[in-house]
Amino acid sequence: MISELTKLRTVRSTPWTLAAFLVVSAGLAYLLELSLRDAEWREGYDPLFATFLPLTIGQMALVVFGALAVTSEYSSGTIRASLAAVPHRGRFYLAKLGAVTTVAAAASALTVPVTFLAGRAALTGEAVRACVGAGIYLTLMCVFAFGLATMVRHTAAALGGLLPVLFLGSQGLGNIPAIRKVTQFLPDQTGWVAMHLAGPQDDPRWARDYGAWTGLGLLALWALAAVLGGYWVLRRRDA
Repeated sequence: MISELTKLRTVRSTPWTLAAFLVVSAGLAYLLELSLRDAEWREGYDPLFATFLPLTIGQMALVVFGALAVTSEYSSGTIRASLAAVPHRGRFYLAKLGAVTTVAAAASALTVPVTFLAGRAALTGEAVRACVGAGIYLTLMCVFAFGLATMVRHTAAALGGLLPVLFLGSQGLGNIPAIRKVTQFLPDQTGWVAMHLAGPQDDPRWARDYGAWTGLGLLALWALAAVLGGYWVLRRRDA
């Protein structure tokens, strides 16, 4: 895994995408908090909503990182040298997965509390649980992107499918009551209860059919399915 971490460190896109993840998330949280500071309707408003909503935008950079971690090797052709150095594809895949997960978890562990501080929310037990849930959610979303990118093997195709869904797909469609029963189970929606983004669960307009940790469990299943699909493609197709 050390060699895969070295690869990630030397890829030029890595520091830029991780820096964008931090700056966009924390910057938007600060600006949103400023805009809502004097809002008349803020009474009874969940401050964690404004704190963590920017993470849904910042996560785009983390998704790009997860995808580029594998597709950059295919586009440059270095995947052949990597597989020649580690002929056992299962070992190679696990090492790359471990490296991506480690970096994503570390980046999330830094970005979530910085975003929380930028949003100026009160530190409570519920806030701590939301921070933990946000870190898990972001890491799993990166792993999910990694698995899908391994199946697709092409940067434009992977990001062309992922980013529109995250920007315009389930977030927008999730607000339509007629199809919310389905869209609530899409990957980027499953962490919203844990991050206090789904609204009050006693309100039928926002209520989900699962709780915070069940939602993260569903996302873990999405990530596992993507990772297994990526491994299946890696095993069956030539580089």
